[in-house]
Amino acid sequence: MAAPQALSYPRIIMTSASSMDPAAAVAADTPTSNTATGPSGPEPASELGSRPIGVFDSGVGGLTVARSIIDQLPNESILYVGDTANGPYGPLPIAEVRANALGVMDELVDSGVKLLTIACNSASAAVLRDARERYTARYGIPVIEVIQPAVRRAVAATRTGRVGVIGTSATVGSRAYEDTFAAAPDLEITSVACPAFVPYVEAGITTGPELLAVARDYLAPLIAAGVDTVVLGCTHYPLLTGVISFVLGGDVTLVSSAEETAKDVYRALASSGLERMDAAAPEHNFIATGDAAQFEHLARRFLGPEVLSVRHVDHVAAQYPTGSLARITPEMIAAAQAGTGRPRISNFVGGSAGGGTLL
Repeated sequence: MAAPQALSYPRIIMTSASSMDPAAAVAADTPTSNTATGPSGPEPASELGSRPIGVFDSGVGGLTVARSIIDQLPNESILYVGDTANGPYGPLPIAEVRANALGVMDELVDSGVKLLTIACNSASAAVLRDARERYTARYGIPVIEVIQPAVRRAVAATRTGRVGVIGTSATVGSRAYEDTFAAAPDLEITSVACPAFVPYVEAGITTGPELLAVARDYLAPLIAAGVDTVVLGCTHYPLLTGVISFVLGGDVTLVSSAEETAKDVYRALASSGLERMDAAAPEHNFIATGDAAQFEHLARRFLGPEVLSVRHVDHVAAQYPTGSLARITPEMIAAAQAGTGRPRISNFVGGSAGGGTLL
């Protein structure tokens, strides 16, 4: 059976004020004869190590994870995609979140990242198993998510066993946190959806009386439940730590997954021998599928001077049926293993498819 014809779509190209040299980009796409295997075919582990870490979110919230990765792994390069054209993911049906997330990750893999970080709780809940089958099992590309690291930290932090989780409607509705907390059966979990928080952050609003009133309404069930630890189950929410801490009170510990996720990224790179050993300064590149200027404004505010510029690209998933999944044919895998061609994994087939403590 012949491999399906690759469809044309806008490729993600790493760009910034110090953009990647085009010759280097071509070299990165060229298969080699060594035995370490990447999505482009066999490639030496040392060359794979020089590739960037792919990080994506539905918007700017994942920058909290990118910030922790930059802080903990200062020699690594980051390629960040904010899918602002389709986000926030929280209100979307699971099938649509899956299609959007896989579309972005396909592009990141096609651009040559060595590791994928799903810096979005809604996407982690919707697509983690698919992503690990699609990229880790087939190509050996590690996929790191944000739910397990947050749960691990919350279990260690709680003193009373009463833990709250706040997240988007998609994350809370998926019960992904409850399923992960099930390994610690003595805990009492109270989950609350806070759908308006993400739009506030995406609009650059992180304080004020209107937001405070919304937070008091959302967080009332957690106060009533007497929780002593709250998981910020959306990577946007650490940007609202001030108002959340004020409403919950100083005795409640807030758990952000960002720092623990960065630790998991390091563990994955170290265990695979994929650390970047280059003495040159790393490059951090940021892409928005929606309004690049708005994203750049918020990214510089929330992340800092690492955001030199933001490039806009159209989102690939919009070209395919919502909820469909990619099929990689045996011919495509064989071509990759033989180094005779680069499998395009964007060929879709049918389917419907007061001051608390922040850890």
